[in-house]
Amino acid sequence: MERKYYIDNLRWMAILLLFPFHAAQIWSGGEYSGFYIWSHTNTVLYVFSTAVYPWYMTFLFTIAGMSCRYALQKRTNKQFIVERTHKLLIPFFFGLLVLVPAMTYFAEVFFNGYTGTYWQQYRLFFTKETDLTGYHGGFTPAHLWFLLYLFVISLTALLIILLQKKRLPKFQVGCASHFFIILLFVPEWLCQYILNVGGKSLGQFMILFLFGYYILSKENILQKIKQYRYVNLTICILSGSLYTYLYCFENLRNIWITGLYIFFGWMGIITLLGIGQAKLNFHNRLSDYLTRASFPVYILHMPVLVAAGFFILKLPMGVAGQFSLIVLISFIITFLIYEIVKRVPALRFFFGIAKRK
Repeated sequence: MERKYYIDNLRWMAILLLFPFHAAQIWSGGEYSGFYIWSHTNTVLYVFSTAVYPWYMTFLFTIAGMSCRYALQKRTNKQFIVERTHKLLIPFFFGLLVLVPAMTYFAEVFFNGYTGTYWQQYRLFFTKETDLTGYHGGFTPAHLWFLLYLFVISLTALLIILLQKKRLPKFQVGCASHFFIILLFVPEWLCQYILNVGGKSLGQFMILFLFGYYILSKENILQKIKQYRYVNLTICILSGSLYTYLYCFENLRNIWITGLYIFFGWMGIITLLGIGQAKLNFHNRLSDYLTRASFPVYILHMPVLVAAGFFILKLPMGVAGQFSLIVLISFIITFLIYEIVKRVPALRFFFGIAKRK
């Protein structure tokens, strides 16, 4: 099967977006809304982060499901499990032990006035009572929750796929109308309440992964999404504008705003897939490099960004300057560290980087 380069390109673009998104968290919501350091609420950055949040992680789970289908056409089940373990589970535990405590150290200092040593805080990381966010110190999986969720979902999906092939060998999704594709946000909405830990629903991400595997990997459905990409884009912009306004300026928090949140996120997913097919199905040296770098960069970017933000917030400059500097410095340092990591065999192993061919 010919490689779908637009999926690779959409993935690394989404991951690069995390630099401005997480930098914007420093000025989003209130002091207790959730991040490891915080300055004050800036309306522009609050709106930006609110508009991005409903679709960017859901999109990554969806294209992971699509990639699973393509991977299983070239790998045995055992090879798939070994690959998922190497790429997801090992980096998760390595990051949890080595990278995440550095982030909570800065949170302890910033919010709690912590004055102990880093190694004393390292012990505190595993013993302090916490809500699992770690935004004010204490244990947290931090951004690495994505690796753990994706590992669990990948293996659970593999079991579902094997059972389906055994019990329903002829099952497949045939042709689907554009309206049917849009309505898939409804089961996602229902699943959003299943195993929801801190706003991150295993049920929601699981069904999106399965949507990617069984539905969005079908060529006829992909062509339908491509055909209606501008209709989807229009609906996405309208629903996203309404959601962002109601959430940020009317402070609405109820079941209907949750439904709008899910709908906007789903429209974002199918819009990106449609535009990606039309505009991003290419590869070159830069895109190939960023494709290989995307997962290690995801693992590295957050502790670097939190450290950069901790010090840059002390500089006498405006929000625009601080935000831009945090994004630029964290981007440069993250990729410099990646260049070191990929050249050291032991670090390559811990960051899930495949051996060079």
